[in-house]
Amino acid sequence: MSASAELGEQHPAGGVGHRVPAGRAALSGLLATALGIGVVELAAGALGAMPSLVISVGDTVIDSVPGWLERAAIAALGTNDKPVLLASIALVAALLGVGTGVLAARRFPLGAAAFVLFTAVGVAAGLAAPDASAVLTVLVGLVGAAVGVLALHLLLRTARQEVARREAVPDASPTADRRGFLLLAGATAAAAVTTGVGGWLLTGRERLTAVRAAIRLPRPFRQAGPVPAGADLEIPGLTPLFIPNSEFYRIDTALRVPTIDPAGWQLEVRGMVDRPFTLTYDELMELPQIEADVTLTCVSNEVGGDLVGNARWQGVPLRALLERAGVQQGATQLLGRSVDGFTAGFPTITALDLEEAMVAVGMNGEPLPAAHGFPARLVVPGLYGYVSATKWLSAIELTDWDVDGYWIPRGWAKEGPIKTASRIDVPRPGSAVAAGRQVIAGVAWAPTRGIEGVEVRVDDGPWQQAVLAERLDVDCWRQWYLPWDATPGRHVIAARATDGAGEVQTDERTPVAPDGASGYPVIEVVVAD
Repeated sequence: MSASAELGEQHPAGGVGHRVPAGRAALSGLLATALGIGVVELAAGALGAMPSLVISVGDTVIDSVPGWLERAAIAALGTNDKPVLLASIALVAALLGVGTGVLAARRFPLGAAAFVLFTAVGVAAGLAAPDASAVLTVLVGLVGAAVGVLALHLLLRTARQEVARREAVPDASPTADRRGFLLLAGATAAAAVTTGVGGWLLTGRERLTAVRAAIRLPRPFRQAGPVPAGADLEIPGLTPLFIPNSEFYRIDTALRVPTIDPAGWQLEVRGMVDRPFTLTYDELMELPQIEADVTLTCVSNEVGGDLVGNARWQGVPLRALLERAGVQQGATQLLGRSVDGFTAGFPTITALDLEEAMVAVGMNGEPLPAAHGFPARLVVPGLYGYVSATKWLSAIELTDWDVDGYWIPRGWAKEGPIKTASRIDVPRPGSAVAAGRQVIAGVAWAPTRGIEGVEVRVDDGPWQQAVLAERLDVDCWRQWYLPWDATPGRHVIAARATDGAGEVQTDERTPVAPDGASGYPVIEVVVAD
């Protein structure tokens, strides 16, 4: 029998025991790894003072890869970048588990050592997580490794014993030979699933849903006001004026959305201030609040991309918090800190000048969804999210300009003003439409400046003024449309916007790095005869 088909354990005395089939060795390693991970995830969910080691490994990967690779991942995968990374981590763990099982079947001490080494990598990543308990992280890692090694030993021993019985009684039923191993493998798999799912349930997601449902947003002292007639054109296929919370784009560094109990949450205002202070969630909610319609966009949004959205936000004005703290001379930057360690900074003068800059607690009439920053986040009109939109906010720190936020050392510009931009939603790029009267429609945005005009060009024809929807707010995007007599053939359609400062959207095509993409959105459609 070939070595690739069966594997034997090398005993300390040098003899070779009964061989374990390669398939069973691989399955043993896979199941033992899954159980070890499940135990650690269960402990992380139950204890709360240690991070998920799987998530910690993912965070380490995100923090370690070069900026160009992060940008490529976001460009290629968009909002699917995190699921793909987690799936990749699971695949690597599975392959390592298979390899460990094969190695342990040959030399168990080496396989056990490999198992412990892989766990140590996860523990090291976990120790780097914010607010992680070093003692608990190491202790739970050791328990997970011990459980995995024990499960691996039992599975391989059972497989070896069944091989021995088959060799001793050649005429025995093959089913009887496999029954013990299959039962143990099934029990191990069930335990792995139970612990893994249990860990997920203990993260508090279900409880957080109930907590959010019980929160009632206070009436803001300054409301955004009713939406004027004609502000939402309601053209089929056109992006709505307000994006539903469940459909709003999400780009951040958190592999697992933090589940934060507002009863234990606090917001610090600290740094270069005269009167640092701390607010509980209840205290924050009792402060006077405002509403504002603000369009947010990610700096990674390609020309014509969908990493942009508009919502009605509610929260406490940043200016009020800074005036209470007393900003010191030289505090030129406001740095937002997240509970997961993320940081983003922008000029302090922006927070003082913009009435709509806020610590937001509400989004489209309800408490912030967990994925968008519950219990509180920063919303700052006119700035890309990477320098301003800190979710799961834990601290507002006043610093000088020399302190860099998370993305700046990774190749992004220190300042991130949103560029004047537009997008064509109708017709869809690459679609086919019927000849005759059609409509070209889309959205345009230039937060803090507003949109004063949109022009559309078909093929090499002249630029034509589109019809603008009614204005809602200068911080909010604006819909537009142009009636089009579509003639048969292939057509190229471009658009450009003009903002409230008279600046026309540039045709210079630039990549998203370091400070946002630019250029006209251009689509191609086919008009059927």
